[in-house]
Amino acid sequence: MSNSNTHVNHPEFQIIPLSEGSFTIDKTKIFVPFNHDEHDLQQRPIGSLLVEVQPFCIVTPKDIILIDTGLGFTNNKQLQIHANLLANGIEPNQVTQVLMSHLHKDHAGGVSKKDNFGNYHLAFPNATYFVQKKEFEFALETGFPVFMTEEIGALEDSIQVEWLDGNGVIDSIEDVKVAYQITGGHSPFHQVFSIEVGGQTLFYGGDDAPQLQQMKSKFVAKYDFDGKKCMELRQQWWQEGQENNWTFLFYHDIKAPVHSF
Repeated sequence: MSNSNTHVNHPEFQIIPLSEGSFTIDKTKIFVPFNHDEHDLQQRPIGSLLVEVQPFCIVTPKDIILIDTGLGFTNNKQLQIHANLLANGIEPNQVTQVLMSHLHKDHAGGVSKKDNFGNYHLAFPNATYFVQKKEFEFALETGFPVFMTEEIGALEDSIQVEWLDGNGVIDSIEDVKVAYQITGGHSPFHQVFSIEVGGQTLFYGGDDAPQLQQMKSKFVAKYDFDGKKCMELRQQWWQEGQENNWTFLFYHDIKAPVHSF
């Protein structure tokens, strides 16, 4: 038995998808807003992908955990991810942990915010950011258009960042076990998170496992660093998830951001 939801309430945690909307993206790597009532996908350039951009907030009694940070778009100088949190009764300064799967601009645009002098500061002042060190180095070396180096540059010398190296478990989140694993699937140092909370396992596969439909088919994406590995990992995670009643969080899924067995 399985079901797909948006907002999940559990006695010991909440899952809040923070949708920033639907977009198409083509080889230019530019995210173009898509309104399902007004736009026709067939009118977009050939090869355009339709995706949601959707960070997640996990609320526990002692922590507020943010998984990835969205595109970093602003409205009246307010970050959209800040507005989305506020709409759910959460102040940005209440966020205690920020988990970054990787630093592509659609996942890391909201890492920081520009002040009136043009300088970037981390967008969640009371949070610890968990970032793979090699992912950050690769991002700075590669640069635009996949990585926005000015935005993510705010991470470099910040005391708020806990640099990760390989696989492990985050110790600083109370009453929640967060395991991280480098997969090298979607990007060379992409990581995924397995979160054990309230007797449940929440699995976030980032862009290795971005949509529900991809879990159910043998799909190799040309845009992945190692598409075959991503496909194999999705099959492995989907089987394990069914056997152990995982809840999956899908960052780019239009209809099913949260799927539980």
